[in-house]
Amino acid sequence: MSVPEENALSETVADARALNLVVMLGGPSAEREVSLKSGASVAAALRSLGHFVTEIDPEDGSFALPDGADAVFLALHGRYGEDGTVQRELESLGTPYTGCGPEASATAFDKACTKALWEERGIPTPRGATVDGSTTTLPEGFSFPVILKPVRQGSSVGLRIVESEADFKPALEEALEFGDSILMEELIRGREFTVGILDGKTLPLVEIRPRSGTFDYENKYTEGATEYFCPAELESDRLDWMNEVALEAFDAVGGRDYGRLDVMLREDGAPFFLEVNTLPGMTETSLLPKAAKAAGFDYPQLCQKMIDLALRRA
Repeated sequence: MSVPEENALSETVADARALNLVVMLGGPSAEREVSLKSGASVAAALRSLGHFVTEIDPEDGSFALPDGADAVFLALHGRYGEDGTVQRELESLGTPYTGCGPEASATAFDKACTKALWEERGIPTPRGATVDGSTTTLPEGFSFPVILKPVRQGSSVGLRIVESEADFKPALEEALEFGDSILMEELIRGREFTVGILDGKTLPLVEIRPRSGTFDYENKYTEGATEYFCPAELESDRLDWMNEVALEAFDAVGGRDYGRLDVMLREDGAPFFLEVNTLPGMTETSLLPKAAKAAGFDYPQLCQKMIDLALRRA
């Protein structure tokens, strides 16, 4: 398992200086409320380090940066914030910002595009097909159960599990409320993990265990609904493999600086990569901060590291 070295932590803290920072939070997506929480946590952490922080909420999809902003911390989730739109706008302004660039953001946000790239690279991912409102029955070659996911949403927004033919059309109609294109995949049952990546290295693995059902929107954001184990217990050879492939999968979409990949370990031990999160949740109890904490980064140090990576590119 690759984790940041101890001296890297001390260098990050020692090199910190007071900066004029913007935290962008909220935004116009279905994940607005989660983003507001992420952004508030990040802003508080950066202020605790002595930085001057302005919070901007592009609720209508527009913003104006204050004069002299050194960098923007993107705490946005979902459309506009995670699909390359705001990244392109910040590129045009020449302002450093955290996370992936426009192309990688757009690619990773599109689940169907990500799956196609992974299949080309030989990265294991569940068999899938894109369906829409014209689909009335399960496509040929698939069998129940299947899972439906809006192609361009995050945080499990619109996710539906379908166990039978009778439930397929109603579930598809519900998923289509969140987008006109749906990724249908074979449902993988087993152990669920997430692999955090920070500055080209993997963080300690987190295992996710919902107390009931799947790790859907409700179980993600309902206190006590899900248990988390970090570092996760896994055989060393399988752990090494998962970390190695996670880096390959992140590279396949053009990822940089940090991100998080979701993985299922099927009951027979076969692993399947599900998706990439280029701007993962950033409350102090979110998955990436949990993994970073296990690697030796406290929450303010993690936020500082993300700013450092943005400024390093500048």
